Amino acid sequence: MGNSSGSIGLERATDSIIVGNRHRVDLGDIDALATSIKREGLLQPVTVTPNGVLVCGARRLAALRKLGIKKVNVWVRNGISDRLGELMAEQDDNVLHKPLSQTEAAALYRELKEVIAEDAASRQQASRFSSDQQKPRSDGAATVAAPSAGDTRQQAARMVSGRNSYTSLERINELQQMVDDPTQTDAVREQAQAALDTIDEGGSITAAQQRMHAAVSLAELEAFVADATLPRSVRDAAEVAVARVRSIEATARADDLERVATEALIRVKSGAKRKSSQPRTQLPDDQPALHTLRSFVLIWDDLDGWPGRYDPAVIGPGLTDEKWEQFLATVAATNDFAEAAGAARSGAARTAD
Repeated sequence: MGNSSGSIGLERATDSIIVGNRHRVDLGDIDALATSIKREGLLQPVTVTPNGVLVCGARRLAALRKLGIKKVNVWVRNGISDRLGELMAEQDDNVLHKPLSQTEAAALYRELKEVIAEDAASRQQASRFSSDQQKPRSDGAATVAAPSAGDTRQQAARMVSGRNSYTSLERINELQQMVDDPTQTDAVREQAQAALDTIDEGGSITAAQQRMHAAVSLAELEAFVADATLPRSVRDAAEVAVARVRSIEATARADDLERVATEALIRVKSGAKRKSSQPRTQLPDDQPALHTLRSFVLIWDDLDGWPGRYDPAVIGPGLTDEKWEQFLATVAATNDFAEAAGAARSGAARTAD
């Protein structure tokens, strides 16, 4: 039978309903919903397109399948087979039942934004005059100009969150792009995924984005250090910058870390640009790549007074066995270096006399 909303009620096999690619990842407590359906029956049918693609009711369908129910009454919704209609219906379903996580909402927002722009462009094309200057063609939708990027973001944000603000959703999607970007290092992609997980657990979106900006800058600096075709002075400057960023990575505020890393990368890139006209040489593999006196001085300037910036009672028990052994080895190597450098310094002084 039909209703005023353009839907008809039919019985359909649950296994024949196509779920497809939906933005909800976590369906929540299906056991409780299944118990409710078993006790009270399905109070609200799921909705599908004429082709059997699920529009809304993913949690209800999962509960029905869990109960082993083979057939169910569904609403077959006409006129909602287009992608935008399905996305909007999916969001209606989410609002009425289990809210999306932050990352799920951002994924839905991203696709809504793209589809809104495509839909508007299609309507704009349909509204143009035909070659014989007849009345504008129309596909049945309003003939309006395609929205600007800002308007598109606002429309999609309203559909997902009920608010015009899209900043947080854009920030989350930037982190998702880092996860999906094959040009990023594995470390950056893993850190971006960890940041998304933290956001879903209630962490700060802004801080996560700032720390990821710092991580990307740090990866670029490390690439400068490893590039044997660059002048030694550029690689030394990059190494000093990496050491500086690493030294504050765990303790600095996210905005300060982003600023330090970004400024360091700008300085190194500027130095590399100035040196680009100079001939580049690559050291033989068996020749150690010794750094300059300037690099040494800069590193120890950064380390000046470092014991006062940490609490031994926190650092000692907080380090893993591997990191503790690494620390002790570095201290021992530093002491050996100090003795050798001191001997060289005394020898140079005697020669001068």
